[in-house]
Amino acid sequence: MKRPLLALPLVALPLVLLALAGCGSSDAAPEVDESDKPGSTIACLDAKGVPAHVDGRDENEVLLDAGPRVKFYLTAAAAEAAQFQGEGEGAEQIGSALLFVDPEVDPKTEDVLKDVEGCLADL
Repeated sequence: MKRPLLALPLVALPLVLLALAGCGSSDAAPEVDESDKPGSTIACLDAKGVPAHVDGRDENEVLLDAGPRVKFYLTAAAAEAAQFQGEGEGAEQIGSALLFVDPEVDPKTEDVLKDVEGCLADL
């Protein structure tokens, strides 16, 4: 006895719907607003176990418990201009951010700086 061709898709349809229902689960990681660079940096640092918080008059700075701080500008050109105007003396420019570090860096801070630089480079 021959089965109709329509029966196979009807059997497969519930399986496909079940699989698609799992794709919209609510246990996914929370969305991060990528235009919020301080918030994105905090999320990245938190994932790496680096304690930090947002600060600054316009909430455009990230302060790390280890000492370094990051100040964000609208563009990379604005960050570079801030350095030329003397606002970023001794800071490392990474995209639209300036990373301020103490002149004396201990080995613990060195590891934190690698994490911070990686997070800023990924923005």
